[in-house]
Amino acid sequence: MAFFFLKRKARFFTHEEAARVLDAIRTAEKMTSGEIRVFVESRCKYVNPMDRAAELFWSLQMDHTEERNAVLVYIASLDHQVAIWADDGIHAVAGPDFWTAEIGLVINHFRNNAYAEGLVYAIKDIGELLSRHFPYKPTTDKNELPDDIIFGH
Repeated sequence: MAFFFLKRKARFFTHEEAARVLDAIRTAEKMTSGEIRVFVESRCKYVNPMDRAAELFWSLQMDHTEERNAVLVYIASLDHQVAIWADDGIHAVAGPDFWTAEIGLVINHFRNNAYAEGLVYAIKDIGELLSRHFPYKPTTDKNELPDDIIFGH
């Protein structure tokens, strides 16, 4: 699911905001075997940001998680676009309404220049969904993907 937001900042995150987003990812992943990543770039090279999110998802090898439960939150800041791409395992249990609601949540915060806050709330919700369907397994769980925010061009 993809949508557009209206406002932007010259620099998308401050260092403090980026730290809050990273903390949200790490906190969410402590409850689940799922993986959450955030990718931010200035321009989307496709008309539909879902196409770009899908391309990034596969190029980052997010489809290689054991339980197919990775989620990518994609942002094209100058193009005012947001998309969420989820792998088959989690998309099958979440359904499109969940992703639409999460994008709406993010965009509502983005419209008020609360970029980090919107992402933190969405990451928390995604983490809770993942934890219900893919709970953390202390004896076998490992961090399959880096937690860092990826900044493109």
